[in-house]
Amino acid sequence: MKSRYRIAAPAVLAMALAASSTAQGQSIPLAEVPHIHGIGFGAAVPGSILLATHNGVFRASPDGSATAVSSDRSDYMGFTPDPGDPERLLASGHPADGGNMGVIVSSDGGATWTQLSTGAGGPVDFHAMTVSRADPGTIYGLYGGIQVSRDRGATWAVAGPGPERVIDLAASPTEADVLYAGTMGGLMQSSDAGRTWTLVGPANVATSMVEATADGSLYAFFVGTGLFTLSAADGKWRALANDFGESYVLHLAADPADPAHLVAVTETSAIIESLDGGKTWEPFGP
Repeated sequence: MKSRYRIAAPAVLAMALAASSTAQGQSIPLAEVPHIHGIGFGAAVPGSILLATHNGVFRASPDGSATAVSSDRSDYMGFTPDPGDPERLLASGHPADGGNMGVIVSSDGGATWTQLSTGAGGPVDFHAMTVSRADPGTIYGLYGGIQVSRDRGATWAVAGPGPERVIDLAASPTEADVLYAGTMGGLMQSSDAGRTWTLVGPANVATSMVEATADGSLYAFFVGTGLFTLSAADGKWRALANDFGESYVLHLAADPADPAHLVAVTETSAIIESLDGGKTWEPFGP
């Protein structure tokens, strides 16, 4: 096995400067893309992946390069492709000149964005956002609690305060009102669209990532334990990989054309790839 992770360059300031000077269409080495907040497969260019970062959106290629999809250098948070429309991307975050962007949408692979909604009590800055695969009209976001939209992001309401110290959100792949939250205290589940919560993973084990995929799978990363998947057949968690050392996964996406093809981002903004449903991992690219 190759070195497990493509570790980003250690000089964070140098990376940020490199990214901030990258014009639309200009490529830089993938290892120089800093502070990745989200990942997804790009519908427009097969084999590529989209990276939402602190300094804009990039398209990463297997050759180890990353191309800026626009000249915008905003901080993109809560990034998620819309499972109901592969050309549609959703995000939130901060403009380059400060403030909150609310809920924004792109229909051209991230090149241009428009504000879809300010959210409830906004403009919001969703650090986590997830679209239901059971009902793509249902979207959840994390800002001052759990917010929910039932009309593809046009209007929002506060569902509840949410669990403590939430890191990530994932809507159930099979039920629109079921929502998962990865928290510092464990994996939580809500069966009433974010109003009440129960623990469904190991207690007091930080869950840094939870993600639902198109084939109905649910993945979670339990820090210090590894990557697990929840079986739809019997409702049990099964271990996939535990050779991450001290690293942990923050974001994960599955290839719509091949559910066994996964890509993920670690806390160091390393990009890794699995071709066997998460059992083994390699660095993304050459």
